Amino acid sequence: MRTTTALALLPLALAAPSKRAVPAPVIKPRGAQLVEGKYIVKMKAEANAESIQSSIQSVSSDADFVYNSNKFKGFASSLSAEELEALQNNDDVDFIEQDAIVTIKATQQNADWGLARLSNSEPGSTTYTYDDSAGTGTCAYVIDTGIDVTHEEFEGRAKFLQNFADSDDTDGNGHGTHVAGTIGSKTYGVAKKTSLFAVKVLDASGSGTNSGVIAGMDFVAQDAGGQDCPKGVVVNMSLGGSKSTAVNSAAASIVDAGLFLAVAAGNEAADASTSSPASEESACTVGATTIDDELASYSNFGDIVDILAPGTDIESTWPGGETNTISGTSMASPHIAGLGAYYLGLDASPVAQLCDYIGQTALSGVLSDVPSGTANLLANNGES
Repeated sequence: MRTTTALALLPLALAAPSKRAVPAPVIKPRGAQLVEGKYIVKMKAEANAESIQSSIQSVSSDADFVYNSNKFKGFASSLSAEELEALQNNDDVDFIEQDAIVTIKATQQNADWGLARLSNSEPGSTTYTYDDSAGTGTCAYVIDTGIDVTHEEFEGRAKFLQNFADSDDTDGNGHGTHVAGTIGSKTYGVAKKTSLFAVKVLDASGSGTNSGVIAGMDFVAQDAGGQDCPKGVVVNMSLGGSKSTAVNSAAASIVDAGLFLAVAAGNEAADASTSSPASEESACTVGATTIDDELASYSNFGDIVDILAPGTDIESTWPGGETNTISGTSMASPHIAGLGAYYLGLDASPVAQLCDYIGQTALSGVLSDVPSGTANLLANNGES
């Protein structure tokens, strides 16, 4: 069988897909490390379960992943040249994208200051002021390397939900645990009472594939409605790769499901429109700043960046009950995911307008080295 449970109960006779006049495009992400012979097949939104099942069964290899969320339907699989051509001629196929490698981007540093900057109008403070509701009633999905859910900083609020990277339901890298700590740990977290959910899509080396990342995104879009999160749900993606239509479509599906999505802008010191999911317009794209209120030299920029947040020398949780200090837009994004959970807990803004609200409450024009065309907005929780 090459199906998930959602697609298993189908008639024995499957309708053959109709042919099309113009073949579906095959997209190869620019500058990416492509995975030879592996493809993500995005079906049209109106494609029914029978057509998806028929398309899956038309290839000789088992599907690596099957996607069936509200806006992102399709599958990932190895395809021969003949199978690829046949799917291009399938009228129910929207596009096909060659799979590519996705990685995290963070560097080892030493310091701790980001939390305090969120609640002060001037740099240099060591005090973080916040409403004690602290994200109560919210949930935060961390699509990353996993979370060390036993870390005492999470106070039993962290759960490991799903793994699309390997067979090890732990965080062998540390990146995901660090991100989760910035979102919601008791000492280092922005929203200290949110529930944290690990969705693992990157392995211990911090690497994964677009197809596996999309599987995690698809899982979140479908799973969130069944969780007990009365105040709302935020999602953090501190990862990225070259621009991918498939990854961006999956990101849009998360937002369409009524979830707030914060994503790292990327660490290439380039326009964020060249990477994914940073380039997805419906996501809240986050660039990184330094303790001196400068745009970090590595941070991506451009008009797709919605907000800037502390990202250099950020101390947070680390596997084994430890802490660590690292840098990157990977560290900036969870400040915004946590701030999103904090605001949802206060009923400050509907989810659909939350990124705009975070921009409206930000400190404007206080950062240096921000290029023209990039919003000079430093996140702030309104307690300054």
